[in-house]
Amino acid sequence: MKAFQFLLLFCSLVFLLMECVPIKEEIITDINLDIKDKRLQNVFSLQDQGLSDSLYTYFSNLDPTYRYASAMAFASNRDTNAISRLAFLLKDPNQDVRIAAAYAIGQINHESGEQALLNNFERGDSTGYWDRYNMAVMEAVGKCGSDQSLKFLSNIQSFTEQDTFLVFGQALGIYRFALRRKILNQGTQKMLSLVASDNIPAEIQFIASSYLGRVKDLNLQTADVQNIIRKLNSTQDYRIRMNLVLALGKALNPIAKDELVKLYSRETDFRVKTNIIRALANYPYAEVQRIPFEAIHDPNPQLAKAAVQFFIESGEGRDGTVYWRLANTAKNPHVKLGLLKAANKHVSAIYEEANLNINYQIKQIFNDTTAAVHLRAAAIDALAEYNWNFRYIQRNGINSKNEVLRTASMYAMKTILKDPNFDRNFGLGKTSSKREISVYISDAINGTDPALKAVAAEILADSSLELKTYYPNSSFLHVAKRNLKLPQETETLYAINTAINTFEGNNEQINEIPEYNMPIDWSVLNKFEENIKARIETKKGDIILDLFPLKAPGSVINFIKQAQAGFYDGKNFHRLVPNFVIQGGCPRGDGFGSQDYSIRSEVPNLYYHEEGYVGMASAGPHTEGVQWFITHSPTPHLDGRYTIFGKVNQGMNVVQSLEVGDIIKTIKILN
Repeated sequence: MKAFQFLLLFCSLVFLLMECVPIKEEIITDINLDIKDKRLQNVFSLQDQGLSDSLYTYFSNLDPTYRYASAMAFASNRDTNAISRLAFLLKDPNQDVRIAAAYAIGQINHESGEQALLNNFERGDSTGYWDRYNMAVMEAVGKCGSDQSLKFLSNIQSFTEQDTFLVFGQALGIYRFALRRKILNQGTQKMLSLVASDNIPAEIQFIASSYLGRVKDLNLQTADVQNIIRKLNSTQDYRIRMNLVLALGKALNPIAKDELVKLYSRETDFRVKTNIIRALANYPYAEVQRIPFEAIHDPNPQLAKAAVQFFIESGEGRDGTVYWRLANTAKNPHVKLGLLKAANKHVSAIYEEANLNINYQIKQIFNDTTAAVHLRAAAIDALAEYNWNFRYIQRNGINSKNEVLRTASMYAMKTILKDPNFDRNFGLGKTSSKREISVYISDAINGTDPALKAVAAEILADSSLELKTYYPNSSFLHVAKRNLKLPQETETLYAINTAINTFEGNNEQINEIPEYNMPIDWSVLNKFEENIKARIETKKGDIILDLFPLKAPGSVINFIKQAQAGFYDGKNFHRLVPNFVIQGGCPRGDGFGSQDYSIRSEVPNLYYHEEGYVGMASAGPHTEGVQWFITHSPTPHLDGRYTIFGKVNQGMNVVQSLEVGDIIKTIKILN
C-alpha cells in the first residue's frame, strides 16, 4: 500500500514538473495558401464583407499565412483606418507579410500611409535580404506619397544595376506617381536611363518604357529621341517597343517621325504597328497618311481599326471622298463603316451631293434589319458625324426597341453636340436645335432605360456643352436618381451624380459604394480540385483560361456560377479597343447590362504586365458583376484597379482576332 501511495506521489510530481516546464510553440515560417482551408476562406469572407475589426484579429496569428491574407485584404477594402494597424506588419518577421502590408497601404492611397512606409524602409540592409520588401515600399509610396517623396525617389543614385529589386521598385514608384499626374523631369530622365541601359532586366525596362509611353508632357530632347531609337533597334521585346513608339509620337520631332514611318515597314508585331499608327497622329497628316492607308487593308482587325480611327480623328477634308471610295472596296464591314464615318465627318458641307450619297449609304446599312445589330449601331455612330441627322437618329434610333441601337443613338447625340462646328453647321438654327436635343436628353433621364439615362447624364455632366440653360433646375435628375434600381443600375447612378454636381456646382459628392449583397458561395470551389480552367467557345476558336481562386475567389466563383448556368451562352463581345482589350458578358450587348447583384473588387498584388489577363469590368470599387475583359497586351495602368481573376492559357490568337459582335457560344468550366 505504501509503495502504491509512493508511486502516486511520484507521478503527481512528474506531472507537476511537466506543467511547470514551458512547452516551446512551433514557429511557422512558410505561407501556405490553400483555397479549401476554412480559416483562409473566412479571411476572404471577412474581406468580402469589409469587416476590418475581424480582419485585425488575424494580424497577430502565429501562422504567417493568415497575417499575409488579412493584410492583403485591405488592398481591396482600402480602409484608411487600417493604415496604423498595417504599419505594425511592416516589421513582421516574414517578408511576404511585410510586402502584403506595404502593398495594402499603397492601395489605400491616403497621405497618412506615406510616413509609415518611409519609417519602415530597411535602409541598413547591406545583405539585400529585404530588397523585395523595399521594392514593395517604393511602389507603395508612388501610390500615396507627396511631391517630396517623388523628388527623393527620382534622384536616388546609390542603386546599381545589380540591385535588381531596388531599381525595379524605384521604377515602379516613379510610374505610380505618374499615374497620379505627379511628374518630375528628374523622374523622366531616370526612366530614360533605365530604358537605354543594356544591363537592366527587361521587366524594369518595360515599366520605364510604359512611363515614357503614357506620360503626356515628356519634353524629350533630340538626344533622348536618338536614345529611344537606338533602343528600338536593339530590343526584340514587343512590350518595350510598343511603348517607345508612343513616346516618339509625343516627341514631335522630325527624326522621331521619320523613324516611325521606317519602323512600320519592317515591324512584324501588330501591337507595335497599332501603336505606331497612334503615334503618327501627332504629326502632319500629309507626311504620314501613307501608313494608315496601307493598314486599312491589313487582315488583323485591330490594326485595320486603328487605321480607320486615325482617319476619323486626324483625317482631312481633301481626302473625305477618298475614304468614301475606299469604304466601298473594304471587305471587313467594321472597316467599311469606319471609313464611311470618316467620310461623313470630313467631306465638306459644300459638297452637298457627296454628303447626301454618303448618308444614304450609311442609312441603308442601318435599315438592313438582317444585319448584325452592332453593325447597325456603328451606322448610327457614323450618321452622327453629319449634324443634321439628329432628328433621324432620334426617330429611328432612340425610339428603337433594340437596346444596343438606343444606346448608340444617345451616344450619337453626344457626338453631335460636341462637334466644334455645331454652331456654324446649324447657323441661325443652333439654339433651337440644341433645345430640341435637350428635350431628347430629358426624356431619356425621365425614362426607364438605364443606359439611356446614363449616357444622357454623361452629356449633361459636360459643362462645355452649356446645357444647364435649357432646364429650370436639377430636380429632374434627383427624381431619376431616386427611381434607380440598385445595385444593378449603379453605373447610371454614378453618371447622374456627376450631372447633379455639374448643375449644382458641387465637387464634393462621393459616389455611394453598393451595399454588400452577394456572399461568396464556397461550396462552388469545394467541388473542384486545383488548377481550375475555363473554355470560352467562339466561332473563331476556343480560348482556354486559367482561373485564380487564390487571388480572386469571389470573382472566380461568380464567373463559374454564371458559366455553369449558361448565362454567357449567346452573349457577344461588345467592346474592342485595339491593342488594349476585348470585353464581353453584357446581357444587353451595349456595356450597360448587369444582374440584380454586385460583387466586391479583389485586387491583391497581381499585375497586368503580360498579355491575356482576364479582368472584371467595373464602374468603380465593388461594382463588378458579370462583364469581363481580356487584355491584348500588357496594361500596367490597370494594376490595382481592376480585379484579375484569370489568364489565357491557350487561344491568344483567337482573342486577338475577335471583333465587336462576335458571339460567345458557351463557357465550360474544366478541371
